[in-house]
Amino acid sequence: MTSAAAEAVLMLTYHGETVAVAESLTGGLVAAELTEVPGASKAFLGSVTAYATEIKHRILGVDEQLLAERGAVDAQVAEQMARGVREALRADWGIATTGVAGPEPQDGQPVGTVYVAVVGGATDGEDASEGGKVRALRLNGTRAEIRMESVRSVLALLVEALLDAKGTEQTGQRQGNERTQDTERNGGI
Repeated sequence: MTSAAAEAVLMLTYHGETVAVAESLTGGLVAAELTEVPGASKAFLGSVTAYATEIKHRILGVDEQLLAERGAVDAQVAEQMARGVREALRADWGIATTGVAGPEPQDGQPVGTVYVAVVGGATDGEDASEGGKVRALRLNGTRAEIRMESVRSVLALLVEALLDAKGTEQTGQRQGNERTQDTERNGGI
């Protein structure tokens, strides 16, 4: 288990939020990493291993034309996979991996080309389609090393997104408290 997996589960659990995973090149390794964390069932809803391009479209709702034009190894595909699994499993957060672990290039992309994505963090009244992050990776190593680094990277991106979302909430709360205190100091004006 990675420290990012443990940290993500802890943060999600603390805030009463959930995550769902869409995986391609990692083939279930992200889900396995999350479920290694004791108590993960409070935050982890499930996963879709969309190894075949057709599954990315049919199950996760990735745009068929996008897949035809760019292939499955693409930043926009990763984001749509994350959105699709989030919606399908009704999670607060969706994360996704897509890329080329090797040994051969795929869709015109060299081995080690990986995209990881996180979608979520919409607060009440906010459009749930907002809040996505995608990271492009250029990894070296064996097939197993590329896959494991992809797992670490998507979980680190989730932790980063959770921190950003919670930091934004805390900043908003702090600003609200400062305005209240300032209003009180100025006679309620």
